[in-house]
Amino acid sequence: MSIFLYACESWTLTTNTERMIQAMEMRCLRKLLGITYRDHISNEEVRNRTRQAIGSHEELLTTVKGRKLKWYGHITRASGLAKTILLQGTVQGGRRRGRQKK
Repeated sequence: MSIFLYACESWTLTTNTERMIQAMEMRCLRKLLGITYRDHISNEEVRNRTRQAIGSHEELLTTVKGRKLKWYGHITRASGLAKTILLQGTVQGGRRRGRQKK
């Protein structure tokens, strides 16, 4: 999970990304419990079996959203380029037209 959550604070969460995160979490839980898709066990049953095996745990999507909120609070209290980009969405200036020079 720590590898998956690396730099998740900077992700843009769309509905498609959220579905992919939930699907990855279910894939990991099924792998941990030794359940394949051919066993025809619902996701809710997989969650119940996980709660019985390791107790209650926080969903991965909830963890990602919590980390994003912590990072937002950290950036808004600081001053610098990250805060400027986060609040304004752009940086002053522009790029030259055409291909970059080497």
